[in-house]
Amino acid sequence: MVRRVALALFVLLVSIPLMAADGAAVYKSKCQACHGPDGSGNTPVGKALHVASLASNDVQKLSDADLEKVIKNGKGKMPAFSGKISDEEIQAVVGFIRGFAKK
Repeated sequence: MVRRVALALFVLLVSIPLMAADGAAVYKSKCQACHGPDGSGNTPVGKALHVASLASNDVQKLSDADLEKVIKNGKGKMPAFSGKISDEEIQAVVGFIRGFAKK
């Protein structure tokens, strides 16, 4: 019995990281076409829509909640992603966007 519980606990602990959303993968599939691989907005679509650089102070000073709101509800010509990606994926993308902050 103890072995079964230990095995079940091990499987659960090993699988938790696999269940976490991958912010980079979600960004690449949903955001990169407009915002570019480096978040600069330096893409044909990004230039046409005048998207902000995700590394800019204006974007980076937003709270996580504000960034989540923009991703969920859209802003300007940016589409809303609520119902298209999960809340966990949205939070992971916000974490990924934080990586664009100017060092």
